Amino acid sequence: MHIPVLLKETIEYLDVKPNRNYVDCTLNGGGHAREILKRNGPNGKVLGIELDKEIFEKIKGENIERLIAVNDSYANIKNIAEENGFNDINGILFDVGISSYHIDEAKRGFSFNKDEPLIMSYGNELTAEEIVNNWREDEIEKILKEYGEENFSKKIAKKIIERRKGEKIKSTLQLVEIIKEATPGWYHHSKTHFATRTFQALRIAVNDELNNFRSALPQALEIMSRDGRLVTISFHSLEDRIIKEFLKEKERNGELKILTKKPIIPGEEEIKNNPRSRSSKLRAAIKI
Repeated sequence: MHIPVLLKETIEYLDVKPNRNYVDCTLNGGGHAREILKRNGPNGKVLGIELDKEIFEKIKGENIERLIAVNDSYANIKNIAEENGFNDINGILFDVGISSYHIDEAKRGFSFNKDEPLIMSYGNELTAEEIVNNWREDEIEKILKEYGEENFSKKIAKKIIERRKGEKIKSTLQLVEIIKEATPGWYHHSKTHFATRTFQALRIAVNDELNNFRSALPQALEIMSRDGRLVTISFHSLEDRIIKEFLKEKERNGELKILTKKPIIPGEEEIKNNPRSRSSKLRAAIKI
């Protein structure tokens, strides 16, 4: 089950109040949305956007009162709000981390600890298998370096090309073995698993995550009411950099006021109960 991260802080920074409308751009298991709905009744609604069809069908089937669930990408947030007649938006939440469902249950290759097909897609046609078997060496190296911040991107890309000449790379464990062969021994005993950055990079590339996030933020600001709150939760430096720069630019332009001069991070108790929350950072701003 996906445990909502920084739940108390999210509700606080969204300033959830009765009869107000909110958008949860990453509905997932509905943890954040449910908490908002507890507080924005009797007439407030939540527009929940979920790209992954499997997750969407699960939560849609629950028929949660006052939740408008939409199976789409948050890159289309403006159109989604318009098509659903969702106005007077008082707060928008982005929780852009990978879901526990994808790691534990989806069986699409998000985890390097299980033998699964190399898919890594939330719903896109492109797959990680397509990238590792058909993309050029320089293209693979580029995504590993830019999206994974992988120091051994060149060696890993070279080893992928080498290996695929003999056999098609189809499973996660095949890819893990390739990464292991391409990297030095000491790297295999680091605090972070040696395959983490490569898997992150492929997932981001498959789903075009960073570009979708960049595209969604200005739309969110545009459709939000004055004094509306924008809250984001990110899990790695690339996403955090995008939101940090966006908020600073909009504050300079007089469009937003930043509420979190430094990102809010989970406390020891939350990390203990949910270790996956460790790297999360919450940033918030109010529309002027």
